[in-house]
Amino acid sequence: MTSHILSEDTQVILLLCGNLGQNRQAYPQPLTPVEYYNVAQWLQHQSLQPADLLGPLDASILSGLKGSRIDPERLCALLARGGALALIVETWTNKGLWVLSLSDEGYPQRWKDRLGRLAPPLIYGAGNQTLLSSGGLAVVGSRDVDDEGIAVTHMVASLCAQQGLQVISGGARGVDSEAMFAALSEGGCVVCVLAGSLARVAVSGKYREALRAGDLVLASPYDPNAAFNVGNAMGRNKYVYCLSDWGLVISSAFKKGGTWAGAVENLKHKWVPLFVRDDDNVPVGNYQLIKCGGMKFNRKQLTDADAFGKLLSSYGDTHGDLSMLSTKETDVDTAHRQSTLHHWTGSN
Repeated sequence: MTSHILSEDTQVILLLCGNLGQNRQAYPQPLTPVEYYNVAQWLQHQSLQPADLLGPLDASILSGLKGSRIDPERLCALLARGGALALIVETWTNKGLWVLSLSDEGYPQRWKDRLGRLAPPLIYGAGNQTLLSSGGLAVVGSRDVDDEGIAVTHMVASLCAQQGLQVISGGARGVDSEAMFAALSEGGCVVCVLAGSLARVAVSGKYREALRAGDLVLASPYDPNAAFNVGNAMGRNKYVYCLSDWGLVISSAFKKGGTWAGAVENLKHKWVPLFVRDDDNVPVGNYQLIKCGGMKFNRKQLTDADAFGKLLSSYGDTHGDLSMLSTKETDVDTAHRQSTLHHWTGSN
């Protein structure tokens, strides 16, 4: 976002769903993705755009808003935050941040198709936003990973860079950050989906050159000033997988931690084919994920960039025994997940 001029649709979506610097417990509470989905469906049925909610609302719209299953008084209070919106967007712009909404052309279609009503209405970010729609390999793993796991992570990231294949990461300590920096050091591109603290991370010196070069995008569905928390970190997993073409688990605990939960969620929803490292002495979670349908992957397969690219492209949507997957499934309505709503998402 090089300026703080937003489309009218995006302004409305920010007013309805953005935190805009207010206390998390303050009234009115911003809409959740599912709540916004309900409002957006109502707008679509009325042949309205989000921008039609700007300015004074006539009696028919106010009456009809009850059909969105959201309290009209709450919606009106959210829409009245224009002053707060102008201030916060100017602050973001001064920090080099941008924002995309579901109505913007640059919003990744993968999130719309795969997440449906759980697609985040807003994406905040810094860097080259076009990378969000370019796919790639999600490289994930535990924060506490052994030297062998780090070595394989570096090899994978290097081969991705050589193949022109993006690394997609959650930016956490351990496998995530090792994959990011290894890919960037080899001239590759990286998409990093943060669970919080975007405003702070975006001005960090360690990312400055990659952001300037257009090799990195930092993105988050959470407010730029939101602090890291476990809930956001667990929610972030699906966003990483759903921007990718494939996933690779370097190391995972068994039935605990974000890596396990994210891999399980991906296997259940069949978003992308999942590779799981099967070298000697990998954690027990790796073996269990393979039993659940993850495809075996080992260091011996990392011979050269061309072979690596062929390996990835040779695997389709393969899944095994899902009965062992005990992590609670995310509430995604399969009938909606593949839909691309016309008016409010900017889809055709």
